[in-house]
Amino acid sequence: MTTIHPNYLYVLLLNILTSYGFGIIGLIIAHRATSDDNFKVVSVYLISTLVLLMLLTAFIYYLGFKKRVYAMREKDICYSHGYIVTKTIALPYNRIQHIEITRSFLARKLSLSSLKIYSAGESGGDLIIHGLPKEVAETQYAFLTKVINERL
Repeated sequence: MTTIHPNYLYVLLLNILTSYGFGIIGLIIAHRATSDDNFKVVSVYLISTLVLLMLLTAFIYYLGFKKRVYAMREKDICYSHGYIVTKTIALPYNRIQHIEITRSFLARKLSLSSLKIYSAGESGGDLIIHGLPKEVAETQYAFLTKVINERL
């Protein structure tokens, strides 16, 4: 099993910071702008709660980051991830219908890509591997495309 690139952890942590950061900043601005003493007390508790939730979420993502691994095996691709409970997905090559590489703004800055693999059937068996280096994602894309074309 191959681990995903360590820079992807920065993407995850920045997403968490951004998500919680807007709420925290909004509450700080409201806390400073109001003259209502009751709201000031409540806002301090809310800010503290959001900061604690942000730190807890970041810690859980950090623990789960080590469990994000994938493998291209002889007849299938296997991806494992999870935080407390690990989920492993094995997608046989003969079920792959479509493949694409996507890159977010931050991922482009860190030379990372996501490999999306769409499968046949209605089971929702689509697979997305985030945090692959651009070159690895392109290599895996070429390999999977070759496997699909040989099948046809």
